Amino acid sequence: MDMAALIAVLGVAFFFTYTNGFHDSANAIATSVSTRALTPKAALAMAAVMNLAGAFLGSGVANTVSKGIIETPTGSQGMAILFGALVGAIVWNLTTWYFGLPSSSSHALFGGMVGAALAGGTKVIWSGVIDKIIVPMFVSPIVGLVAGYLVMLAILWIFRRANPHRAKRNFRVAQTASAAAMALAHGLQDAQKTMGVVVLALTISGHQTGNAIPIWVKVSCATMLSLGTYAGGWRIMRTLGRKIIELDPPQGFAAESTAATIMYVTSYVFKAPISTTHVITAAIMGVGATKRVRAVRWGVAKNIVLGWFITMPAAALVAALAYWIVHAIFL
Repeated sequence: MDMAALIAVLGVAFFFTYTNGFHDSANAIATSVSTRALTPKAALAMAAVMNLAGAFLGSGVANTVSKGIIETPTGSQGMAILFGALVGAIVWNLTTWYFGLPSSSSHALFGGMVGAALAGGTKVIWSGVIDKIIVPMFVSPIVGLVAGYLVMLAILWIFRRANPHRAKRNFRVAQTASAAAMALAHGLQDAQKTMGVVVLALTISGHQTGNAIPIWVKVSCATMLSLGTYAGGWRIMRTLGRKIIELDPPQGFAAESTAATIMYVTSYVFKAPISTTHVITAAIMGVGATKRVRAVRWGVAKNIVLGWFITMPAAALVAALAYWIVHAIFL
């Protein structure tokens, strides 16, 4: 039973990573595709490779997820809690993908963990939830919005005398690098979140002690994220690339560079699991506002932000329901 439960949780965890990949592929490449800096196939292939590489660049975020959100549950109940948490996150990912809403896979997972833990009577580490999840959830989009605006202003000033057509052509080339940096940062952040859950499952089942991430866990999570990314999330890509604002190459470069920088800083300095979706979406809004405030379709932006606020509670409710079902049937 314990081994079967572990296999079930690992399978659902890897499937969550796959949905994370195709749900969030737009984060890395939507701007590059919309500005025609990269073809869709080339962008997806590049993003898949960079996601794979990024997964091996650190472990700070994984440690936060595995020991900083809920106290380690035990036995079959603990496996049921993880199973419910992952189901809640997957359901929210698929729902928002269907409607083309760029929500956060990360916060869906965190909401699922909190909801399932509460349903299963496991203590939630609220200080960790507030410091590492709630605060960055509010701060990172604000930083992305302001930084995107300032970076774009700097680009406009620096290249104010440049030939517009030549500048756009050069920035289209530069976007290849900024999109790659964004995809690498996405792998660094999001693959680690599933690694943290897998390590938690191995700890509960007695197959591991300590916080070290086995190499097979890194390879598996990185591979599933990469495969999901290559599958592509075209519904969300249209929202990020076109519906918020019509981007040109300099704007796309500014948004990607801003978001990637924020993600590297939060990963290495604060070890905080932030949402790539929140950061890139906010950066796009900030960049777009330099053209004129009304250039940003704030109605679309409002719907996206509302989705951010309901992500954790919605995933928590689904996770709690999934836990109760598993508990009633198997425990």
